[in-house]
Formats: sequence, structure tokens, C-alpha cells
Amino acid sequence: MAAEQKTVAFHKPAGKKVELSDHEREEIDAWLARYPEDQKRSAVLGALRAVQHEDGYLSTAKMDAVAEYLGLPAIAVYEVGSFYSMYELEPVGKHTIMVCNNISCMLRGSEQIIEHLENRLGIKLGESTPDGKFYLKMEEECLAACCGAPMMQVDHVYYENLTPEKVDEILDGLEK
Repeated sequence: MAAEQKTVAFHKPAGKKVELSDHEREEIDAWLARYPEDQKRSAVLGALRAVQHEDGYLSTAKMDAVAEYLGLPAIAVYEVGSFYSMYELEPVGKHTIMVCNNISCMLRGSEQIIEHLENRLGIKLGESTPDGKFYLKMEEECLAACCGAPMMQVDHVYYENLTPEKVDEILDGLEK
């Protein structure tokens, strides 16, 4: 199951300029405070995380707003946003599900967990449910919880020693 490489195109929609929210600016300022004044580029990862946390993904317009706020060329932000797998460049479901597929998890049943999730949600890896509730992220190489294999992360929360029944309980809790 090799991950597909996507070609990314950044489109600048004509019209109104998008602004960062007060909360996004506060989050970015907290990241900026960690670095010397002349090292604003160091805050790009945190700034993009703040924007994605609020919007669910990184639009070109929001990345432009981050670049402007940090005083960086837009390409410096695009490079980071398109490089790391933790950033989504298109809208995705509300709840992001990532199943670890590293060797420890694979040997302990991660492929069956992925198959169960795909059947339960009616989607494949890399897709969101039609109702926009769930996003089953493309393969995740390692989530650093080998002792709890197989495991998955849902909205930054780790779930370990998974079985199909345990996955159903987790999903049922999120559907409420």
C-alpha cells in the first residue's frame, strides 16, 4: 500500500482578500514569541497548524494571509503546507482518522482495521464521508505507539490495541 503522490496547484481566487481570525493571530503570536524576531520563518509550522485547526484545511487564501502576517513570501508558506502530510490542502471531513501502518501495527492487524473502517464508513483511504463527518487519511507510516498496535489517531487522540468492535465504539461516540 504505497502512498500516492499528489500534484499540488495553488490557485489564487479573484476577489476579497481573506483575513486571519483573532484566534488564529493569537495562536501565531504565541508561536512567534518562541523565536528571535528575525526568525519568523520558524513559526510557519505552528501558524499553519493554527489555521488548519480552525478551518479544517489550508486554503491558498489562508496561506497567503499567514505569509503576509509573518512577512514572508507566499511560496515559503506553500512549500511547508504542501510538504508535510499533516496538512490538508482541500476540505476534509470533520473527524480525521489516521491508522498506523508501520510494521508493528501491520503485523498486529492494521490492514483489517483499515478494511473495517472503509466498510463501516463507505469510503476508501484519502476520502471523506458524504456527510462530511469523517476523513480517512491516506496511509500513516508511524504514529509512535508500537506497544499499543494496532492503533489509530482520531482528531489527535490515540486509540490503541484496536479491534473492529473497539473501532465501532469509537466511531459511535463521535457520531453523537
